Amino acid sequence: MGATPIQAPAIVILGKGALSTAQRIQRLFPDALIYGLAERVEGADRSYTEFGATLRSLYQQDTPIIALCAAGIVIRTLAPVLLEKGAEPPVLAVAEDGSAVVPLLGGLGGVNIMAREIAAGLKTNGAITTSGELRFGTCLLNPPSGYALGDLELGKRFVSDLLSGETVRIEGDAPWLAQAQLPEDDHAQLAIHVGNAERDPSAHELLIYPRNVLVAVDVTVETVAQSLAEAVRAALHDSRIALQSLACLLAGDTHMANSALHEAAQALAVPVRFTSSAVARDMAQCVLPQLLPPITPREGIAIAVAPQPLEVGHIGRGRGRLAVIGLGPGATEFMIPAVKTELARADDVLGYETYVRMAGPFRSDQVLHCTDNREEMQRARHAFELAAQGRSVVVVSSGDPGVFAMAAAVLEALHESDDPHWHSVELQILPGVSASLATAAQAGAPLGHDFCVMSLSDNLKPWEIIEKRLDLACQADLALAFYNPISRSRPWQLGRALEIVRRHRTPETPVTLGRDIGRPGQTLRVITLGELSPEQVDMRTMVLVGSSTTCVFARAQGGHWVYTPRWYGDKPLT
Repeated sequence: MGATPIQAPAIVILGKGALSTAQRIQRLFPDALIYGLAERVEGADRSYTEFGATLRSLYQQDTPIIALCAAGIVIRTLAPVLLEKGAEPPVLAVAEDGSAVVPLLGGLGGVNIMAREIAAGLKTNGAITTSGELRFGTCLLNPPSGYALGDLELGKRFVSDLLSGETVRIEGDAPWLAQAQLPEDDHAQLAIHVGNAERDPSAHELLIYPRNVLVAVDVTVETVAQSLAEAVRAALHDSRIALQSLACLLAGDTHMANSALHEAAQALAVPVRFTSSAVARDMAQCVLPQLLPPITPREGIAIAVAPQPLEVGHIGRGRGRLAVIGLGPGATEFMIPAVKTELARADDVLGYETYVRMAGPFRSDQVLHCTDNREEMQRARHAFELAAQGRSVVVVSSGDPGVFAMAAAVLEALHESDDPHWHSVELQILPGVSASLATAAQAGAPLGHDFCVMSLSDNLKPWEIIEKRLDLACQADLALAFYNPISRSRPWQLGRALEIVRRHRTPETPVTLGRDIGRPGQTLRVITLGELSPEQVDMRTMVLVGSSTTCVFARAQGGHWVYTPRWYGDKPLT
């Protein structure tokens, strides 16, 4: 009847009393995640600490929201962001006991369809208030996937006329309307027209366009390359084909990284697919051989028209995408929204198994490639092999991927490769909160002035280099952050490092030890350099050693604050 949301919904609950209802709804949407308020809900897929921030973040990521709480709470929470965008995801409020289902937002995004599905699953009635859906059983302004509405404002007037008692005739193929309760009349003045022909909008017509048109482009042709989006618009206009029926662009796979091509696709609001052919006409014949001959309105462009909406995912292949992400210290609330978006869109997720599990839960169709933490280069190469096939791939790091983590390994693998398919992959590095910064934030601001971050592991660099750098950093009076401070295979390095530090620091120098910060069971200790011994530290401990100016004072609730002033010497610098 209408389009259901492409993105899996988020089911947000405030208390354990709503968990049973949330799990019943999750069975209707198997890829949905249940978000539970931390310290109140056990058994949720993800936990959160701030209801308002979580709901607004999900909304801004276009995630459909099913909130098990009062409708008023949801409305007040989302009110500040409602005017920030033209489109909106479906948002529903559901009673904790499942006795009421209220669609709130997303009338054009399938919210009423979701409401009916949830209500049927919970054996109750959805509170549908949209007049058109109540009268006709469908939202005429929300055609199903593969079709596009012509003009929303004219459409609203059209539906208003229908609601006032006008009849309607249907022109073209609209199979989803067969079960609708429309007042049909073959001689009606109002008409629902379904087709790809370019037409002038009319107040008496509801124009719905099937997305059944493919435009193949040869970006090496000068007339096309100069302004690709405009060339495509002009070619469609010359052929009397509506722009709204454009389903995708098609180009040769040697142009996967062509920025002008992707800018044009973005301007036209369609995906771009790739094939091994080079000439536009050959491209169209290659991927849609049953539609020969394609239209060639101008040099470098070929237009193919299918009888039904195109399944774009089955045409050629997409450009592969590889995102190297940082999870932050571990808690979901410390993960940036862009990282969550990449995890949601991923076909494949690669990483050290501990970190991959931290990034979950995952959908059943997502493939996990868990490897040992010492197999970084193999993992990076495997990621490019997958992405070069057109897949969306995520490589997971804890903390920040650029701090002793996978970003450097991925770039090294790419630098060493002469495979053009690897270099055509869309590569992004997305930051995360590093362990040193997460620990520092828990303690206060021990890294508040210049500081040095060092790994004490000599697996990838000689110990002599570590000693030299550490000695120079201590001479410079920098605060120090030690990664990989000690392990079973390296039991002596931390003791040797502390000998070097103690040549330059007094025994009273503050030291912060953060273990598993941002994860369950985290611990934070503030001691002095004189008290520090290697036995107090393991591989999961971040060690922060203060500079000569680092200060400590008591917290009102117990414990200590640590900070390094922004000034240096006797007086603040201005």
